[in-house]
Amino acid sequence: MKNIAVMTSGGDAPGMNNAIRAVVRSAIYHGMGAYGIYYGYEGLVNDHIEPLTRQNVSRILNRGGTILGSARYPDFKQLDVQRHAANNLRRREIDGLIVIGGDGSYRGALALHEQGIQCIGLPGTIDNDIPSTDYTIGFYTALNTAVESIDKLRDTSFSHRRCSVVEVMGRHCGDLALYAGIAVGSEFIITPETGFKKQETLDAVRKSYLSNKRHAIVVATERIVNVHELAKEIESYTGYETRATVLGHVQRGGTPSAFDRVMATEMAEHAVGLLAAGIGGRAVGLRGKDLVDVPIETALTMEKTVTKKRYGLVGRLVE
Repeated sequence: MKNIAVMTSGGDAPGMNNAIRAVVRSAIYHGMGAYGIYYGYEGLVNDHIEPLTRQNVSRILNRGGTILGSARYPDFKQLDVQRHAANNLRRREIDGLIVIGGDGSYRGALALHEQGIQCIGLPGTIDNDIPSTDYTIGFYTALNTAVESIDKLRDTSFSHRRCSVVEVMGRHCGDLALYAGIAVGSEFIITPETGFKKQETLDAVRKSYLSNKRHAIVVATERIVNVHELAKEIESYTGYETRATVLGHVQRGGTPSAFDRVMATEMAEHAVGLLAAGIGGRAVGLRGKDLVDVPIETALTMEKTVTKKRYGLVGRLVE
């Protein structure tokens, strides 16, 4: 392979820059040229492609976000748009592409692979919703941000004998809420996997109030329940003064954790190694302690399993 390119797509995630850096440096090690595609698939279609050197990717290890920028580009679902993008790569003699992003980014990579471009997907999303990997790039940093924020809310809740209802991100995956809830000792966790059982939530918080606990915490994944309305119902039903907090996009920013930095680097090096060997159409992931790669189609169709032991752990600890 003569040249490869790297791009970030969809929502940004801490650790993407570490993956970009590793792609560029590993490509140079393998004797290949490296290119960066700016602003995801939109940039690919509009030919916003530039060579990257070691100097371009220096001093970015501790930076959140992505130096290449990102964007959502629904038009990439169109076949003629995909063909145009593939031709932009061929014109620059770019034979391989590494796409860092979530499931939508993987679908774009699969489409380009079908157009004859060797593509590798890296899981870059704070939601941890790629089923072919245990963890995605950015998840643990976002989790640390959520836990730190909820810990601070607990301090003020304890002082005023309040209940805090906290909405975290995650979209269709409850991992952020689940892990954060365990870490902060939440009384109740609401996720897409558990669904929302209002009466169970109210009863759990009321039990906390009647046992003279000075505070309570409810952690919810976004888009499941209106946390402001839920806070009003909890206050009316339980006796706790209750406040709702939406953490929002603050969870996407910040310096990537050591875990995300190392994982992103190792995944990127593995991806470049696949392309150097002429292998494409794969999605890289982490299973246990091992780096793995599966067909992109498999990564998109696998079922994400819920860690039932962790839900059981929550139940035992709050009894």
